[in-house]
Amino acid sequence: MNAPQRQTRTHLISLFQEHGLNPRGDLGQNFLIDLNLLELIVHEARLGPDDVILEVGAGTGGLTTYLSAAAAVVSVEYDPNMYAMARQAVAGRDNVTLINTDALKSKNQIAPVVMDAVRRELAVDSKRRLKLVANLPYHVGTPIIANLVASDLDWECMVVTVQWELAERMAAKPGSGDYSALSVYLQSQCVIKTLRKLGPTVFWPQPSVDSAIVRIDPDVAKRAQIVDRAAFQLFLRDVFTQRRKHLRGVVANLFKSRLSKQQVDSVLESLQFSKETRAEELDVRQLVELSNRLQRCLRGDTLPIENTQT
Repeated sequence: MNAPQRQTRTHLISLFQEHGLNPRGDLGQNFLIDLNLLELIVHEARLGPDDVILEVGAGTGGLTTYLSAAAAVVSVEYDPNMYAMARQAVAGRDNVTLINTDALKSKNQIAPVVMDAVRRELAVDSKRRLKLVANLPYHVGTPIIANLVASDLDWECMVVTVQWELAERMAAKPGSGDYSALSVYLQSQCVIKTLRKLGPTVFWPQPSVDSAIVRIDPDVAKRAQIVDRAAFQLFLRDVFTQRRKHLRGVVANLFKSRLSKQQVDSVLESLQFSKETRAEELDVRQLVELSNRLQRCLRGDTLPIENTQT
């Protein structure tokens, strides 16, 4: 197998001139040209022969060639022009599956053709492990990460380049402006670590914002504490849409056709939440427990505490 292609700024400019193309800003085509950072990404992913790598945003194939030197790769590229360049870059690498498609079927689902390709690679050997390693286009960073966490795939880690703003949101704490449904959903199931903040100069063309390399690892013990992950995800989306409103009113409205106000009050009081509590003030553990108790109440697993308040 040939050595990974060193796609420097000079190389990329020449490549685009050769094809008569320009990078598309609307598709987030900003290419990482600092080779030390590419090597850092590969190092942090701790790749081995049993790994299956999902890469979203192959671009011209620069990172793809680094990844394929160590593991099987399923790489997705939406732009037909970039797909053609990536095909040239990975020619002769039989362990690369390159797909020209949108990686997302919708904002809530990874494209089935991508999931099927990943499952086929994982099925080759029971020892194979899935990792997401990618320089993610900014506009798909959130849905790709969130949907992989929500999926039934047994993934081992993610090492991704994302917009700095997204890195801050993923790791945000209660009470901060960045604290969101995404923060809680990821922190309830994962360990998130920002490895490096990146300025615009390490990309070509230069984006107008900073970026970050982030590593995300699953936390199996935390995940096991969530009664219904799909319901929890929807619950977070709904309560954080009204994050500054009093939680009692928000929850009572969300469950009005399924739980009485007395039942909602009983759940909130069992957690010692006041009527003035807001979703943005609660930490991850408290929100997990609130969702769990509401789900158990819906299932009739626990009896509501008698309460006369409305």
